[in-house]
Amino acid sequence: MKKTIWVFGLIAGVIVAGFMTASGIACYNNPNYEGSMLLGYTGMLIAFSFAFVGVKNYRDKYNNGYISFLQALKIAALITFIGCTVYVGVWLIEYYFFMPDFMDNYVAHVIKQAKDNGATAAEIKAQMEDMKGYQDMYKTPFGVILMTYLEPLPVAILVTLATALILQRKPKNLQPVVS
Repeated sequence: MKKTIWVFGLIAGVIVAGFMTASGIACYNNPNYEGSMLLGYTGMLIAFSFAFVGVKNYRDKYNNGYISFLQALKIAALITFIGCTVYVGVWLIEYYFFMPDFMDNYVAHVIKQAKDNGATAAEIKAQMEDMKGYQDMYKTPFGVILMTYLEPLPVAILVTLATALILQRKPKNLQPVVS
């Protein structure tokens, strides 16, 4: 089981990190964060689909075609966790070595977008306060790590749950327990 988790987790990690890198490059060449976000979340969905492939592989090749919901959930969660961890590690390298001004650029983009959409002065001020919280989080490596884990987490959780629900399979010839 460990080999399956590591192999498919690392595959997911490489894919999600590749999409994130492409998304980061797209941000700096054309600061349309929405398109970059779409690219990033598409990559997450593709990458975390390897949790499905990994659980199916384990169920069919190593577990006689059967797997409980909880066992499938555990395997899928570990695969997506490894993928998320690779994502975070690559972002730390990108952020600290290649894009240290990312958060400042992103905040400027969000404020500009609010102004372009006709936000009032009070709404812009509130938006600036919200963004200040994110900037404060990005002042420490722990904050960057925490914020970065939160990005792929919703997709990872959904894929993990869907994988466990779809792939669970109980043996058909269970003998009833007689007391």
